[in-house]
Amino acid sequence: MSEQRIAELETKIAYQEVSIQELDKAVIAMRKQIDSLEQCCQVLKERMREVGSLMPTMDAGDEKPPHY
Repeated sequence: MSEQRIAELETKIAYQEVSIQELDKAVIAMRKQIDSLEQCCQVLKERMREVGSLMPTMDAGDEKPPHY
């Protein structure tokens, strides 16, 4: 292989390594955000259960039809 061809390949590898590092950082940031969102959803589910248990149950016979 020629020296120029080797230099081109080394340059491409260097750019790929930088791109991989940037993508890795992005994936890590997204994983942290997903974990945070999952935790928020869990808290909201728990709160909804608490609120639901505090509300009186409605009897279907007391409910007005949708056209009223």
